[in-house]
Amino acid sequence: MRLLVRAAAVAVSLALMPVLPADATTARYDVQVVPGGPLLPFTRAAADRVLLADKVAAAKYGTPAPIDDPVREKAILEAVAAKSREWGIDPEASVRIFRDQIEAKKVVQREWYRRWDSGQAEPPAERPDLGQIRPLIDKLNAVLLDEIRLTVDVRARPSCVTKQTRAYVAVVVEKRLDPLHATALARALTSLCAMLR
Repeated sequence: MRLLVRAAAVAVSLALMPVLPADATTARYDVQVVPGGPLLPFTRAAADRVLLADKVAAAKYGTPAPIDDPVREKAILEAVAAKSREWGIDPEASVRIFRDQIEAKKVVQREWYRRWDSGQAEPPAERPDLGQIRPLIDKLNAVLLDEIRLTVDVRARPSCVTKQTRAYVAVVVEKRLDPLHATALARALTSLCAMLR
């Protein structure tokens, strides 16, 4: 986790680096994204899930719906465990990884609530429909679980941490994640490598 947090600072600074016009006389600063490796698809899907947390926060803010949704969380984790057993992969590992996705989403939601409550940011003028957002999250969950299955061997090796960091930096730069979403993505990857659990 600490390695990813350090990588976050580098990646965010790269993502925010200006790109000068082609005819500029000074040096250009185009970001060249290094190949993300075998964990790139998982990391991209995790980032997309983190980004959807903005809409979830906007949908829930000012309503009785809490950030923590234990009923839905339990249903997701039980489905993940069942599918993992069906595929013959470690259900406990899959559940840990998915719990990280859930907690990462909460990092984003809580920060938006803090900003809106403090007046640091304007509350959303329109409330997204949570019923339309959740199917998108469900699709990403399916992608994430499939990637967990496809990367069992990669995630078990000591080199996983290096590969994970490479994928993380590549995605932060590619999607130009701000510090909030870069931090949340790091949280989402906490248990991805077996040696970090």
